Amino acid sequence: MDFLKSAVASIAKGPAFAYSFGDRVDIEQSIWTLHNGTKREDGSKCSIFSFDLTTDRSRAQLAKNALRKFRTLRHPGVIRVLDTVETEQLIYIATERVQPLTWSTRRKALSEESLKWGLHNVAKTLKFINDEGASVHGNIRASSIFTTESGEWKIGGLEILSSMKEEDGVIFTQGSLVPAIGSYSAPEVVKNGWGSVRSGPVHAVDSYNYGILITEVFNGGFSGSDQIGSTKNIPLDMANSYKRLTHAAPKMRLSVGHFFEQGTRSGGFFDTPLIQLTKGIESLGLKNEEEKDIFLTELGTVTESDDFPEEFFKVKVLPELLKSVEFGGGGPKSLSLAMRISQKLTDDEYDIQVTPVIIRLFSSPDRALRVCLLDNLPHMIEHLSQKLVTDKIFPQMVTGFGDLAPVVREQTVKAVLVVVPKLSDRVINGELLRHLAKTANDEQPGIRTNTTICLGKIARNLGVGSRAKVLSAAFSRSLRDPFVHARNAALLALAATADVFSEDDCATKMLPAICPGLVDKEKMIRDQANRTLNIYLERVRKYSTTLPDTVLPPPETNSSSAPTTRMSTPQPSNQWMGWAISSFTNKLSAASGEIETTNTGAASAVPLERSTSSPAVANGTSTIARPFNSPVSTAPKASSGLRDAVSAPAVDEEDFSADWGNGEDEDDAVDMWAEPSAKPSKPSKPVVSYDDGGEPDFEGWLNAQAQGKTQSKKPLPKGLAKKTPLATSRPASAPAVKKTVPPPVKPINKAVEVKHAPTQVDDDDDGWGDEWS
Repeated sequence: MDFLKSAVASIAKGPAFAYSFGDRVDIEQSIWTLHNGTKREDGSKCSIFSFDLTTDRSRAQLAKNALRKFRTLRHPGVIRVLDTVETEQLIYIATERVQPLTWSTRRKALSEESLKWGLHNVAKTLKFINDEGASVHGNIRASSIFTTESGEWKIGGLEILSSMKEEDGVIFTQGSLVPAIGSYSAPEVVKNGWGSVRSGPVHAVDSYNYGILITEVFNGGFSGSDQIGSTKNIPLDMANSYKRLTHAAPKMRLSVGHFFEQGTRSGGFFDTPLIQLTKGIESLGLKNEEEKDIFLTELGTVTESDDFPEEFFKVKVLPELLKSVEFGGGGPKSLSLAMRISQKLTDDEYDIQVTPVIIRLFSSPDRALRVCLLDNLPHMIEHLSQKLVTDKIFPQMVTGFGDLAPVVREQTVKAVLVVVPKLSDRVINGELLRHLAKTANDEQPGIRTNTTICLGKIARNLGVGSRAKVLSAAFSRSLRDPFVHARNAALLALAATADVFSEDDCATKMLPAICPGLVDKEKMIRDQANRTLNIYLERVRKYSTTLPDTVLPPPETNSSSAPTTRMSTPQPSNQWMGWAISSFTNKLSAASGEIETTNTGAASAVPLERSTSSPAVANGTSTIARPFNSPVSTAPKASSGLRDAVSAPAVDEEDFSADWGNGEDEDDAVDMWAEPSAKPSKPSKPVVSYDDGGEPDFEGWLNAQAQGKTQSKKPLPKGLAKKTPLATSRPASAPAVKKTVPPPVKPINKAVEVKHAPTQVDDDDDGWGDEWS
């Protein structure tokens, strides 16, 4: 605790340092205190090795030697130094962000491939120190090896690194001051001291220590000299060379350089995919197209395995691939690998490394690169914000809808499914639908099919007010597509989006559009049409059970105390036919005249007046309705000839022409409430007003038939013709009834004739007659 206080105090009083101290990192068997740090200028990560000269003066020479070697020794396998500070009280060494190797080896968190890769890097660095530098490291062990953010092993612990050309090398005089150095010392050092290093081969001490490092990393630690030379947990292909590294005689030991060369031979223990990858990634931009293709194929195999350190791919491989794509002509293959590796990045790392490159690549004219970007959108969309997609990505992406290459158009349609969740409603219901409307009519059947599938899957993203209209039009058009898979896609999309349409649309629009598929020439379409049809029928049937039995108003009861002659006619099950029967019987009861009594009793005729809402009809044409007080000329008629005694027909006040689309202009319509042009004659008899409740009058239709019989020679409809046997079957007690044929009613105003009335009557002749037969 006192040491920590003094370290903090010394930091506060120390010289200007461009790096800030962070958390302290536990480090074993070292003279240094290690902290995580950041660079104040840009916040980049780093590590800071610090040594307080005032608290440990006996090892001050070791710290100063390490500082000097860090400044002068530049090799990729040695920890990279960013900055150093040396005063009389302290030493600071700012390096790349590292952590002790022992954190991983003791937990056995590294695979055999990763261990070999790390040992390969250490061997390569030691070979350089021993052979090219003619120096001895003297402190190789797991505690002096560190791993970077990329997972690479870097050599530290340079406290006693000395050149054999130096007369006063630290290793000869201060070697024994290194913490726990005795357990790792070579036999000759233990026996004769560090001065014996000068008399042996340069590589002897480091080879022996390197052998201990192999034992330590494969066994998760080093317990003592009894482990040295044991091949337990050592890979078989490395065992023989490993034994030669730890030979007791210095001159019989295999140098680290020779060990490295044996391992890197074809089929050697260092000839692994991961090690080959690290060699090739740094020279990717220098390879020709054939070499690059082979390398990327091997790289793709490596990235699919879990035995390799993902940190290396994120920090080392990914930047090289992105540079190759953007500047070195890496092409789609490099981009695909980069997108696969980038999934392991955090959002912040992705925004820094990958997002800027993606934005630039979307503006590239290279079609192969654009198709690759669209293919890999699922891998990158989660890391892109909605604003970035809407403002930067989508405007560049939509150019693919009109590209001359069909493959670009097709991939653009497929990519819509990926970007839709990140688009605003305005863009989806505006620009996007306009582009999809074009691809729905593309000359390529595959693009039309994928557009239909796309619309089905983004249906819930469309605006509620317009999606039913858009989808019904799009799917109906696809159901008529000559391409079988386009029709099948439309049926599948309809089945998946049945809940988007209202019940009325299901019955009036969708079901008629689906039905032709039931007789399609392709069995696949017929089967899918049946399945889709059942979905819509089930929904419509379920909805129909919630509807009322009728929406017609209840019949009005007659409040008059006077008896009426309205006949009680049973209502048939057919709703429309019930309307016709009711109208006919109502008007029969309105005929004025005297009906003679029969054996069962007598009925007194009451003269009635036609409803003011019913216009008169003559010669098959409608005319303006009579005034409210206009009399109806009637005469007594026998019960056997009631049909001949019915006066001019009346028409119901409701107009159904709009539902059927008769096409007449509103200006030509009959004014049912206009005043008559001629004053009607006085009634010969007083009449009693009768309100028929506004029901349609069948009387006019019958009279029109009687008036036009001599002209058209057309018989009455079946069931309405006069039956002669009825007269003979009249009871004998029933007196004869005088027949009075009313004069034909002439139209009052020919200018308002409705020309369609005869056509409507003729069209319904058979239907009406059947009900009366």
